[in-house]
Amino acid sequence: MKILHLNAGNETGGGMSHILSLLNMLDHDEVVLGVLEDGEMFHKARELSIDTVNFKQSFPYDLSVLFHIKRYIENENIDMVHTHGPRANVLMNILKPSLSIPWILTLHSNPDDDFMGHGVKGSMFAKLHKCAIRQADHCLAISESFKKLLHTIGVANEKISTIYNGIDFNVLPNQNSYREELGFVDSDFLIGMVARLEPVKQHELAIESFAELNKKNPNTHLVLIGNGSREHELKQLCSQNNLERHVHFFGHREDVSSILPLMDVTLLTSKSESFPLVLLESARARVPVITTNVGGVPQLVPSNKYGWVTECEDLTKTLHLAYEKNKDERQVMGDRFYHFARSRYSSNHLAQQVTKIYDIMYKLPIEVESHV
Repeated sequence: MKILHLNAGNETGGGMSHILSLLNMLDHDEVVLGVLEDGEMFHKARELSIDTVNFKQSFPYDLSVLFHIKRYIENENIDMVHTHGPRANVLMNILKPSLSIPWILTLHSNPDDDFMGHGVKGSMFAKLHKCAIRQADHCLAISESFKKLLHTIGVANEKISTIYNGIDFNVLPNQNSYREELGFVDSDFLIGMVARLEPVKQHELAIESFAELNKKNPNTHLVLIGNGSREHELKQLCSQNNLERHVHFFGHREDVSSILPLMDVTLLTSKSESFPLVLLESARARVPVITTNVGGVPQLVPSNKYGWVTECEDLTKTLHLAYEKNKDERQVMGDRFYHFARSRYSSNHLAQQVTKIYDIMYKLPIEVESHV
């Protein structure tokens, strides 16, 4: 069986980590990653020796790429297509009537949030994306909340499987990393937040809540890892709150796994998520988390033994609770979090579950409706 995984190729965060982690655990002779543009994902996949093809879409609405994708599927005897992300899903929906192979998609994010802040055009793309999702032969939901979301979109229950995210817990952080290298000292209380600087991540909530903590505790620092369209706006917000020396914009980093263990807690303030990989990365680093109650968070942080699941209006209070814990107490929480997540959400377990779905779908007959 040969499976083409199709993605826009512009992922840099949790979506990219999920796809590459899955592909790396699957048989490399049976999978190929197809991307639509030359981005970080393309090069990282090559570094992992994953068979990769760039279909070179000229611009996001370039439909001529459909011909190249279809020809590749036919010439390479692809048995199944697995799409990730709105652009890949919409393109596959156009191709589907002319193909006689199964189409599986993974829902990584809420379609209504994918184009947040893009006005009428964003609303139109969200509708196109939902239409595409309904046409897939099978949908993988990365959390129970996303399974419910698929129901509301109109996907039948028998076409949905819930398969939680996973990461490789055998990847160890750099044990020689020190706070001093990042410009901090041991007495500083560090809050790490790994998230794209985009509206859905609600960085303004993190910054404003942190400002209240920092007023009474000047040794506190908020470390923001990630880039995005809101960087200038968020830096202005920090300036308004006199936080220039306490909120640090690290941009996109390749060494997140080495930075996270240096944090006292990690923070996630997203409006919506599926099953946040950054929380799994925090668990691997043995660092407790503070997170909004979104997506699969309740499954990953089922009690306050591992961290804090909070409502937006209670975030300042929760930051104070984390600060008031001593270092040993936070370390115990982090160790518990590590063992809990490792036993349930490994990349190997993810690959085994997905492979079972492939085996089932491969045996089902697929009808060809028409030709393009």
